[in-house]
Amino acid sequence: MSAAVDLLIHPRWLIPVVPDNVALDKHSIAVHDGKIVDILPQPEARARYRASDEVELPAHALIPGLVNLHAHAAMNLMRGLSDDLPLERWLREVIWPTESRHVSPAFVRDGTLLAAHEMLRGGITTCNDMYFFPDDAARAFAETGIRAVVGLIVLGFPGAWASDADDYLRKGLAVRDKWQGHPLVSFSIAPHSPYAVPDAGLERAAYLAAELDLPIHIHVHETASEINESLAAFGMRPVTRLERLGLLGPNLIAVHAVHHDETELALLARRGCSIAHCPVSNMKLASGIAPVPAMLRHGINVGLGSDGAASNNRLDLFQEMRQAALLAKVGSLDASAIPAHTALHMATLGGARALGLDGMIGSLEIGKRADLCAVAFNDPLTTPCFDPISHLIHVCDRRQVSHVWVDGKIRVRNNETLLQISDIELLALASLWQTRLV
Repeated sequence: MSAAVDLLIHPRWLIPVVPDNVALDKHSIAVHDGKIVDILPQPEARARYRASDEVELPAHALIPGLVNLHAHAAMNLMRGLSDDLPLERWLREVIWPTESRHVSPAFVRDGTLLAAHEMLRGGITTCNDMYFFPDDAARAFAETGIRAVVGLIVLGFPGAWASDADDYLRKGLAVRDKWQGHPLVSFSIAPHSPYAVPDAGLERAAYLAAELDLPIHIHVHETASEINESLAAFGMRPVTRLERLGLLGPNLIAVHAVHHDETELALLARRGCSIAHCPVSNMKLASGIAPVPAMLRHGINVGLGSDGAASNNRLDLFQEMRQAALLAKVGSLDASAIPAHTALHMATLGGARALGLDGMIGSLEIGKRADLCAVAFNDPLTTPCFDPISHLIHVCDRRQVSHVWVDGKIRVRNNETLLQISDIELLALASLWQTRLV
C-alpha cells in the first residue's frame, strides 16, 4: 500500500550537494510537512508514494534552494542609482545622502518585498540580510514566504533607526524577541563594519551573539583603504582588531574579505569563521579579487552573496556562482581552482553552514526542510547537456529557474511567482520610490 505525502517531484536530475559532485539520474524526492522524507529512483517513488501534488520535471535539474549569504534587500529601491564609482565615493556621495533623506519603515518594507520577489524568482530561498528597520524587513520577508536571517544592524553613529551602538542593539533585540519562533525568520547581530562601530559596540555585539547563539554578520577587509585607515586609527589591521575584541569564531560571517594575507586566512580558519564572497559587487566597485582559492585551501567555509542591488545591480546567485568560478581561475591562473560543484556548494551548503542552518537546509537530504529549486534544461540554449552540474554554473542563468519551494510550499511555478503581492503592485511601488528618490 502506498504512503501519502504532500509533494512528489520527478526531475531529470537530482543534485543533492551531499554527497559532493553527484547528479542522480531520474530520482524523485518526497516531501511531507515541509520536510524531505525520501529520495529514491523514480519507479520506486511512483510505487511507494501517493502525493497531493505530483510534479513532473522531465528536462530539469532539482537542486537545493540557493542561499544568498549577504544582501541589503531594501536597497533594491536604489538599483542603478549610481554606477562607476569606487566604494568610498559611492557611499559618501550617493548612498549615505540618499539614505539620510529617504530610509523609513515604508522604504524598507517596499524595497524588501521587491528584493524577495527577485530572489525567489532566481531560485534563492534563503537571504542573509543587513539593513535598517529590521522589523519591517522581517514582515516583508515573512509576507513573501522566503527564508530570511535578518541582521540587527549596529552602527556607532546616529541613523534613521537608532542613535548609537547601544540603541541599535537594544531596539534590535526587541525585534528579535517579537519574532521568536517564526518558522522562516531568524536573526543575526550585524555590526556594519569595524570602521563604523567603536570598540565598546563591537565587544557588546560579540557578547550578545555568543549569549544568544546568533551569527555575526559584518563587512571585513572590503577595500585596501579600509585597512590603511585602521592602521592609522588603531595601529592594527581590522581583522586583528576583531580578534582582540572577541568577534572571531564559528559564528562570524566576514563579508567581502577581499584583502587578507596568508596569516589572516590561517587565523580565520583556526577560529572557524566563514566568508561571504560577493564577486560581482567586488568587481563593480573595483574593490579587488578575494583570494577564494587560498581560503578553500585553508579549510575556510565560503558562501556566496549578492550584496545590495545598488552595487551589483541584481540579486542573482547564478551570476555569482559563475563569476566566482571564473574569477578564481583567472586570479590564480589555475583552471581547476573552483570547479562547478564547488561553486554550487558555496551557493547552497556553504551559505547554510555559515548561518548555522546546515542541519535544516543547503542540501537535499532526508530530514532536511524542503527548500528546493528546479532549473529547466529544455531550451536550445541549454542543450546538449553532458554534465548538469557544469551546466548550472556555466550555461544556465536565473531565467531557467522554473519552480521554487520554501519549506515545502510552492513559491514559483512555471516561471511565475506565487506571492500575496502581484507583479503590478510591485511595479507600482518601484515607480513610486523612483520618483521620490530622483
